[in-house]
Amino acid sequence: MFHDCLIDSIVVGRAAPLLVIGGPCALEEPRTNELIAQTLRDASAEFGLSYVFKASFDKANRTSIRSARGPGLHPGLRELQRIKDTVGVPVTTDLHEPQQADAVAQIADLLQVPAFLCRQTDLLLACAATGKPVNVKKGQFLAPDEMKHVIAKLVEGGCDQIILTERGTFFGYHRLVNDFIGLGDLIELGRPVCFDVTHSTQLPGGGGNATAGRPDRAGLLARAAVAAGVHAVFIECHPQPEQALSDAATCQPLDRMRDLLRDLAAIRAASPGEVKRVRAMSKG
Repeated sequence: MFHDCLIDSIVVGRAAPLLVIGGPCALEEPRTNELIAQTLRDASAEFGLSYVFKASFDKANRTSIRSARGPGLHPGLRELQRIKDTVGVPVTTDLHEPQQADAVAQIADLLQVPAFLCRQTDLLLACAATGKPVNVKKGQFLAPDEMKHVIAKLVEGGCDQIILTERGTFFGYHRLVNDFIGLGDLIELGRPVCFDVTHSTQLPGGGGNATAGRPDRAGLLARAAVAAGVHAVFIECHPQPEQALSDAATCQPLDRMRDLLRDLAAIRAASPGEVKRVRAMSKG
């Protein structure tokens, strides 16, 4: 049985429009945050896609202790609330500790559990207890089928609105690969699956004191994942990627996002599930 996920009024699932989760990696200054949110909102609406703004209030797993981490919990939540009010979009952010869950759930429409923390039972249960939908990134060290245990923890904790995100699997040192057979296995767990386009292009630790990447391959991976049948894509972008506070090596240029979303919408429209949905709507 397949279970859709409901984020505010957005349905994520087989018979729903493709969801775009996107924004800067870490919260930037307000003008930049707002520009990114507006650009992705408008492009998503133009091509019939759903949209949720994403940005982190704290990047707690940066390579270097000197790397920028973001504004912190409470200033970050205030900025996310401002984006919700100003741009009129749902928002999501990641959290790292169980005690952050209640505060984050007061603002965020979707809670995000980072890949390195996907097996942290207390964190999963704290997220589940908020009553908000939860997006869990599959750890780079897990087989797809092992995410069934994550689902079980969330369901036992009272959460049945779940998204699973694929973000690459460790392939030796400084390399991630995307296993599309495994992506199919993840989809078969019966929950909406999101494909993390930009983090999948990371070369973890490959930049010495920072993560490197192959941002030139983001579009290729995004198109392949949507063709494979994912229900959402996760894309980090920035007006000037080289100046991004976090993940500058993988952020996509904001001015290229409209063309990419146009391509993804076209691929989604040609996928078997979407064709069935359109045919059912036309018959109605």
